[in-house]
Amino acid sequence: MTKPWLSVVGIGEDGMEGLSPAARALIDTAEVIAGGERHLALLPASHSVRLVWASPFSDNFGRLEALRGRRVCVLASGDPMWFGIGATLVRRFPADQVTVLAHPGAFSLAAARMGWALHDTVCLTIHGRPLAALSLHLAPNARLLVLSEDASSPAKVAALLAEAGYGKSRIFVLERLGGPQERRFSALACEWQAEPGEDLNILAIDVHADTGTMVLGRAPGLPDEAYLHDGQLTKREVRAVTLSALAPWPGALLWDVGAGCGSVAIEWARAGGRAVAIERDKTRGDMIARNAAALGVPQIPVVLGDAPAVLSEIDSIPDAIFIGGGVSGEGVLDACWKALKPGGRLVANAVTSEAETALTAWQARHGGEFCRIAVSRLSPTGRFHSWHPLMPVTQYLGIKR
Repeated sequence: MTKPWLSVVGIGEDGMEGLSPAARALIDTAEVIAGGERHLALLPASHSVRLVWASPFSDNFGRLEALRGRRVCVLASGDPMWFGIGATLVRRFPADQVTVLAHPGAFSLAAARMGWALHDTVCLTIHGRPLAALSLHLAPNARLLVLSEDASSPAKVAALLAEAGYGKSRIFVLERLGGPQERRFSALACEWQAEPGEDLNILAIDVHADTGTMVLGRAPGLPDEAYLHDGQLTKREVRAVTLSALAPWPGALLWDVGAGCGSVAIEWARAGGRAVAIERDKTRGDMIARNAAALGVPQIPVVLGDAPAVLSEIDSIPDAIFIGGGVSGEGVLDACWKALKPGGRLVANAVTSEAETALTAWQARHGGEFCRIAVSRLSPTGRFHSWHPLMPVTQYLGIKR
């Protein structure tokens, strides 16, 4: 086993006084101490060999690598493994070369101040991440702890909540937790007028929906009206069956080919997976991006172009592929099957005779199974109501053995 040369020490607003003897020893015996200016300022002047982080942070990996073999101590905020630099460093350097000592982090301190059970609270960050991702976690009576980007974050979060129909949510801003300058203030999102405070803050959000807000769950089959679309939308009932056939799981990658407004990719991502939306039409590509942001998964990339040609440009291997448009296009099924990971699932929906014929021929060569999805919706007919059928969908499911 390689001897650890790199240590990561979590430190709080109480500085050296709040550290354990082991953490103090790692700092005292380090040949080089690395960190941000705020953290380094917490050390006594006697710790003179210091490496201040450069921006962007990726530039620091080479600087640390050049110190390999020396005793290097990195200072971090609170728990380095929870949205912290410790998690970043162990992805870059072997874990057996890194020693991590945690300190009570912002989440633990905020939960203690709020009297919230941490295991019942959703812990998130918008530090260096899209603000729109918060929308995924909005639900009545949810409790969120959110690491801020800076002093402007509380007002931005309040605006997002109000726009999403959660203006009655109360936001608590907790600043510089664990230190002598600790402060807390709060207001409803719809009434937010507080002036920006400290950059170092965490938000505690007690989520409440406004009257009439459409609450969106994580289960597949969101209401059609949750999406901006031009009619190219996998309808709610068919979408639920389609996601069931795709069988998403956390971290799995989906290619949504012929994505339309992106509904299948978005609901796959809302279930915890990763998705790439492939769409030939630029207007629909714009709608996909808007829908993804509004529904809390802004990280979905949109690849513009015609399948199958554009598929070779995607630098990823999918666990599952959904073909919602272009099933009958020449080479589309072959290209998707070739790209699919062994054991992966290919699901394709057909509403035209040509697409169904292409799938039938494909199933004869590669196996798989079919189902027919027929849905009718009750709607007004004059003074009365009657059942109006949607276009029937033939769905193919194949598993690449």
